[in-house]
Amino acid sequence: MRGLDTSLIRSFALDAPSANISLALGEPGWPLPLVARLALGDWAHRPGSCTYGPNAGLPELQAAVADRAGCRTDEVMLTAGSQAALYAVMTAHLDPGDVVAVPDPGFPAYRTVARLAGATAVAYPMGSAGTLDPAALAATLEQCGTGPGAVRMVVLNHPGNPTGAGASRAALEQVAELCERHAGLLLVSDEVYRELYLELPQPSLREVTHEGIVTESVSKAWSAPGLRVGWALGPPGLLSPARLVHNAMNTAPARPSQVAATALLRASDDVLPAARAELRARWQTVRDQGPAWLSSLGTPEGGFYLWAPVPAAAGASVGASGSGQAWARDLRDRGGVTVVPGSAFGPAGDGHVRLSVGGPLDELAEGLRRIAAFSQEAS
Repeated sequence: MRGLDTSLIRSFALDAPSANISLALGEPGWPLPLVARLALGDWAHRPGSCTYGPNAGLPELQAAVADRAGCRTDEVMLTAGSQAALYAVMTAHLDPGDVVAVPDPGFPAYRTVARLAGATAVAYPMGSAGTLDPAALAATLEQCGTGPGAVRMVVLNHPGNPTGAGASRAALEQVAELCERHAGLLLVSDEVYRELYLELPQPSLREVTHEGIVTESVSKAWSAPGLRVGWALGPPGLLSPARLVHNAMNTAPARPSQVAATALLRASDDVLPAARAELRARWQTVRDQGPAWLSSLGTPEGGFYLWAPVPAAAGASVGASGSGQAWARDLRDRGGVTVVPGSAFGPAGDGHVRLSVGGPLDELAEGLRRIAAFSQEAS
């Protein structure tokens, strides 16, 4: 635990003035779908006890996840959010001294959870605009060698946090083949944003191989981060030890949350298109009301993150080294808007900031107005 602290994403938000508009946290700002609220209400009014439920989760939720994934229920591990799935998988499959390859820039929890499992995280660079680059990953594996210190796990994230960049099917195929050539290397794909695409559906690792593990949750596309329900998909033999870890952590996901998550998954044909419509409305707001240096960046393959180099006024050049955190702090403390410095996501994030556009539309519009005013003042 030495040296670990609250993530920069959270600490930056916690230190913000109370009147700030927050474009920091990555969560949907539109209402929890009605089908989930009705399911929660119906469950709450039914007589009976609120029992733990089975360690494996409610059978009806297992079946709903399996139906969507096109797999058997023994290939589904229900968890208290996708981060619990990641923690259970890493704790079960990593030994002290093992190495985990994580994306840079990438979600900081990958590095933290690897460290808690006793492993060391090594960064692999992303391709143009943050896309998955099989050649860059191959070079990282080559640098680490095959003996002690070799990579034992590779973590993918697409569409990615913080860039929103996707991964092509061809790239996933190359990465899957690459990992299969390395004996004892486990491939884990974090796909919590995959259903929250803007134009074209994003491919899943499961479309090219069933040898890895995929993590997902209802937090993003199903608009229910507070339910804390996620899952891992993979071969039963890989999931079995992770199940034991999760059982020790949580016993089982919360019963009422599982009831609501089941309703959401069963209503996916209505819930997911509605979520994508909400997302498109927010990106349109960025294009219509954002300052030119933001609105000109375009939209990513998925998710609700705007990954932006800081304006030239904040450093010697656009996205200058060290400029991201200073500019984000000034924007937070003087401009009234909280964003996340790119350095929170790894060395490659330096000189950038991440803005979440997924919150309430009125707050997004006001946040963009404040950023425009702050940028003009700073220049």
